[in-house]
Amino acid sequence: MRDSVRFLLGHETVELDRVDPTMTVLDWLRTCARRTGTKEGCNEGDCGACTVVVARPEDGRLVYRAVNACIQFVATLDGCQLLTVEDLKRADGALHPVQQAMVELHGSQCGFCTPGFVMSLFAMTREADEVPTDAAIDDALAGNLCRCTGYAPIVRAAQRMFELAPKRDHIEAFAGETLARLEGLRDEETLVVSDGKRRFIAPATLDALAETLLAEPEATILAGSTDVGLWVTKQMRRLDPIVYLGRIDVLRRIEETGDTIELGAMASHEDAMKVLARHYPDMGELWRRFASVQIRNAGTVGGNIANGSPIGDGSPALIAAGATLHLRRGQERRSLPLEDFFVAYGRQDRRPGELVERISVPKPPPGMRYRAYKISKRFDQDISAVMGAFLIRLGPDGRVAEARLAYGGMAAIPKRATNAEAALLGRPWSEATVKAAMQALERDFTPITDMRATAGYRLKVAQNLLMRLFVETTDPACETRLVGDRSLAHV
Repeated sequence: MRDSVRFLLGHETVELDRVDPTMTVLDWLRTCARRTGTKEGCNEGDCGACTVVVARPEDGRLVYRAVNACIQFVATLDGCQLLTVEDLKRADGALHPVQQAMVELHGSQCGFCTPGFVMSLFAMTREADEVPTDAAIDDALAGNLCRCTGYAPIVRAAQRMFELAPKRDHIEAFAGETLARLEGLRDEETLVVSDGKRRFIAPATLDALAETLLAEPEATILAGSTDVGLWVTKQMRRLDPIVYLGRIDVLRRIEETGDTIELGAMASHEDAMKVLARHYPDMGELWRRFASVQIRNAGTVGGNIANGSPIGDGSPALIAAGATLHLRRGQERRSLPLEDFFVAYGRQDRRPGELVERISVPKPPPGMRYRAYKISKRFDQDISAVMGAFLIRLGPDGRVAEARLAYGGMAAIPKRATNAEAALLGRPWSEATVKAAMQALERDFTPITDMRATAGYRLKVAQNLLMRLFVETTDPACETRLVGDRSLAHV
């Protein structure tokens, strides 16, 4: 067992042997490290003012990811490198190409949000080798808010920075050394740190995790911290103990077999999106919309499922695809269809001490038609009023051989529309059949009225999405248009 958190702050080794388990990276930077370039804005992962970059060894290389420091706990940095805006300038004080581009193109006015934008742009330079498209820039910056510039100067700076060779910087020059140092910090010891009252436990192996959860069945399981972080910053909850899954490499693994995509529970939304989008383009577009890059980098597929939110977008999308959930308790393992995991509001079929281990997603069968629709007031980073995900497979005779209709926002749990499915099965894929399914949907759901939508609106939209599915899968002009612009399926 190890009792200290070890990571790199820039190129300096940090070791913390006594730390508040829920101290955020942002609070540690500003109050302990005295790095005040990283700003506090919303304190809930929405505005991006606190954006930092975390580098982690993965498959023999460093992977750099922009994350929100305000909802990440400092103990989760174990074995990583933390980069802030202070790390970008050279030793002689010269600006980094990203910073220089922001200056040249007037990308900053009041300056409060600028460090967050700079770190998001820096993270982009680690991934892209050439000037990205406007759409890629917009996507990378969707999690950073600015009230002054109108964004156009920042977008121009994002294009200009690639002309200044941002990859040939001092951080890249030390990448080999940094990787070796981080690899040297890795071990298979269970990390247990405390502030003297509460504990943060981070096993390094799956077996150790299973044993820990049996011993601590009431522990708060921490994955990406995109929900749990808000329990601390907004609800002021005192969590004890916390069991963190982020040091277990096997839980981050994504593998493809002949007919299945296997997602480890700690696979990030960003990594999962890249694989799922190759097989389910609509699912990739959905993942791009429901969270910023910072949240997709931190948030995990398994955590999103285990949280059990009735308005989460991920679960209906995976339910429609026929996903299977795999759980583990001690040495015992079991599997169940994903839709069966959700029992009631706030309650899932997970026993004390049991963890979500992985998710199996079938690759699309021949003749499959899959669509996912997110209905929200704002295009980016908004909670859905209604989310619908549909898989339809027709037989050789043109009749519906398989139908999986899953919704979020329509019930207390993510749920399949079984009556509407029954109205489709064995019948011709026609407008009359779809209208019958739309009527059957009234027996599947009794939605509520809340701040996002009225009950009547939700039901009407849910019905209309079935007709939209029919139109998009039968109108040749619509099919052609969607191939050229997948985003039309998500307006």
